[in-house]
Amino acid sequence: MTKPTVAVLGIDLGKNSCSVAGLDDTGRVVLRRRLSREGVVRLTASMPTCVMAMEACCGAHHLGRVLREQGHEIRLMSPEYIQPYVKAQKNDERDAEAIAEAATRPTMRFVELKSEAQLEMQILHRARTRLVTERTALINQLRALLLERGIIVAKGRSRLEQHLASMLDEGAPAPMALSPRTLLLIEDMRLEWRDLDRRIAALSAEFQVRAREDQLASRLATIPGFGALNATALVAAIGSAETFHRGRDLAAWLGLVPRQVTTGGKPRLLGITKRGNVYLRTLLIHGARAALPSLVDSPTTMGEWLRGLSARAHKNKVIVALAGKLARIAWAVLRSGQGYRKGDMPVIA
Repeated sequence: MTKPTVAVLGIDLGKNSCSVAGLDDTGRVVLRRRLSREGVVRLTASMPTCVMAMEACCGAHHLGRVLREQGHEIRLMSPEYIQPYVKAQKNDERDAEAIAEAATRPTMRFVELKSEAQLEMQILHRARTRLVTERTALINQLRALLLERGIIVAKGRSRLEQHLASMLDEGAPAPMALSPRTLLLIEDMRLEWRDLDRRIAALSAEFQVRAREDQLASRLATIPGFGALNATALVAAIGSAETFHRGRDLAAWLGLVPRQVTTGGKPRLLGITKRGNVYLRTLLIHGARAALPSLVDSPTTMGEWLRGLSARAHKNKVIVALAGKLARIAWAVLRSGQGYRKGDMPVIA
């Protein structure tokens, strides 16, 4: 009796052990195993070329590159798209089977396999975000400490820096409400703040260099509202945008399209879906907020569209709509291989 051939191998990744389920051409389960990560690599090395399906989770891109070097086709999917294929009670074996079955669906949306350079760039962005969050928490703690002693400082980091300088620098009279020990604690927190500023500035400078050196990021930087952060983050997430067939698909992936509720044949458009990558969506909205004043006054098609939109919608809605438009432009720039030309405005597709 001939051994059945595996056409699709679903791999449910774990930290130490993984469950695999193999389907043949008819969709019947012909293989079930529980292996370590190294065992999965050894198993796939001995198999004929087939489809390897996994959830797009931690470690999937590394394993995907290893399996691709063996000649297999890699299909990564978002976990939320796999959940409907899980049968009965959830366990690792059924998860692996669901992953394999989901990978066979013609309408399934797959995640592009990221390179080592893309993953490295994402790590840098996450490290910078962590440092910014720590700095914000430290500043809030400083403000709360001062407020508990009746010292109120105006909004803004620069205002707080100026106030601390007037309190702690040599020759300045110490406030009566603060004890010597509290002043030492505040000085230690200020030194930590300065160290965080230095580390954040170093990462920001690195993003500037990488944005100039990377061809895709340098093209994105020609778009209004796109700086080094936006450009490098988007390239790290989607590469050359080959997985998106049109600009609207990228905007939808970023959660920048209206949420639709249709019943009885009557469509209703609500707020944006807010799906996908929160960090990228935040960067695009901040970029749109910065670019809006100059774009709305420009004698271009984009400026005319923004002026008409501003006349009938709130400013925040205009900013979000512009962010969605910038996402479409970014897709066009990545796919065309050309930089943004002033006045360009893609058709909504």
